Amino acid sequence: MITTTTDGNWSKGFNAPDPAAVPRNVRDLTEHADIVVLLPDPASAQSCLDLADDAADAVQDSIAAVHIGADPLAMLVSAEEIELQMLRDLDEGSPHERFERVKQLFDEWKRSAPHRQSLVLGDYQGDLRRCVGSVCRNASLVVTPYRGNLDARDVFHNVLFHEGKLVLIPPANGYRGRLLDHVLIGWKPHDHARRTIVAARRWLAAAGRITVLCVDDKPNRYYETTAREICRQMGLDAEIVVTSSTGRSVGNTILDFGASVNATCILTGAFKHGYLLELLLGRVTYRLLSHATVPLMMSH
Repeated sequence: MITTTTDGNWSKGFNAPDPAAVPRNVRDLTEHADIVVLLPDPASAQSCLDLADDAADAVQDSIAAVHIGADPLAMLVSAEEIELQMLRDLDEGSPHERFERVKQLFDEWKRSAPHRQSLVLGDYQGDLRRCVGSVCRNASLVVTPYRGNLDARDVFHNVLFHEGKLVLIPPANGYRGRLLDHVLIGWKPHDHARRTIVAARRWLAAAGRITVLCVDDKPNRYYETTAREICRQMGLDAEIVVTSSTGRSVGNTILDFGASVNATCILTGAFKHGYLLELLLGRVTYRLLSHATVPLMMSH
């Protein structure tokens, strides 16, 4: 079941439940939510909400849905950054206008299924880093876009790097359902990959099929051995596949293999070498984020 609220007051136009039975503000709401879905950009709101709904249904979790946006007047940044944020209003509208567009999409989404009828949308605006830290503090999973407006990109960066959360990201072409039908794990025996699998354990246990892909394994088959060991430790029934990139990038190898086996979600550790280096060199995480056609589940 999804429960949402505004920060301090109920938004007009929502069918709010009994005020005595709901959290008073966004912080109270997200404190007890296992899954937090952040909606910084109207363009990705539908996909994020559908993803969160499926992720919650798979493990019987609760969701908090929050529009999150930068408010230049509340940001602890330079004057130049505040001016940049204010210039956005010319193309994207004011923070309030961006919220209203997300709210309209949310209203249409909740009307499309009976179990969503009592939902309302949270709105939290201010300094994005502080907002993200406040609403995601206790979440097991955060659903948020990678692409989109400036808020979307900043929110993604803060959730992944500053909060260290397990993140579920919709593909740029939109989410088409069947999240956990076939989860493909891109595996190398690095700490961030192990942390991601541990954090995603409940969703992996609910998956219909799991394949672990080891690309360019060592001669002693270390990748394969460690993949089998972590699956055994997590109690996961997974097929282990070893392949070679044969001159292609590892990211493209994962994407091509995923398409060949009809993977519906790709799970991997994120940004082993840091965001800027991956961005400059076009390494695995950036390639997946830029080209994946199915949802990505990752953590740093």
